[in-house]
Amino acid sequence: MNRKGVAELAGSVGLGAWTAFGVLALVVAGGHGSPLYLDDGLLTWSAGHRPSLAVAVARGLTATGTGIVPYALVVLAGLVAGRTPRERAAAVLLGGVCLGAGQGVRYGVMELVARARPPESGWQTHASGWSFPSGHSTTAALTAGLVILAITVRAPRGGRLLCLAVGCWGALVGLTRVYLGVHWFTDVIGGWLFAVGWLGVCLCAAAWWLPSRLLTGGAPVDEEARGGRDHA
Repeated sequence: MNRKGVAELAGSVGLGAWTAFGVLALVVAGGHGSPLYLDDGLLTWSAGHRPSLAVAVARGLTATGTGIVPYALVVLAGLVAGRTPRERAAAVLLGGVCLGAGQGVRYGVMELVARARPPESGWQTHASGWSFPSGHSTTAALTAGLVILAITVRAPRGGRLLCLAVGCWGALVGLTRVYLGVHWFTDVIGGWLFAVGWLGVCLCAAAWWLPSRLLTGGAPVDEEARGGRDHA
């Protein structure tokens, strides 16, 4: 896919995700943070299905969605995506900026919506701050998206199983937040939508100036020359 195609696809997906996120945020804020459809039901189900082993596994998994782990994975993704030292350094920097700036915007949204968390009596892990969108869900989804992008760049046809595994990790981190009682399910959905929208914006912006081979996994493409051949 050429530079324009990458930008258009990323922009379209990002715009769709941002639109859905904006609607959900307005509904949450308009309801003063009250639980929405499925929120109460899923939280109640989680509270009734918490054997000690499952809780321990969920705590371990949820811990990977914050702290050093996401940034370490983004650095690794940048090293995988680049082929030369300069490309690797650029990919690591861009990935770190995407994740870090996304976190900053998310904090701003959380303060604006100011949704309270579920009752603390049901918590099975530590949590702090407002509830929407879920921070762990957003961080894990952003990280998973960046890692999947790096895998796709380097192995367009051979990395599907690895991409699936990374995507499942990102989703499961979000679901553990509901299972452990510290988020409503719509907080998690909001985190996923925010992450997709932010990734779309970042990739759309980067597509106009990153080297073509970093975007396509192949040799640089001369857009004008290719356009001339297509019209010949």
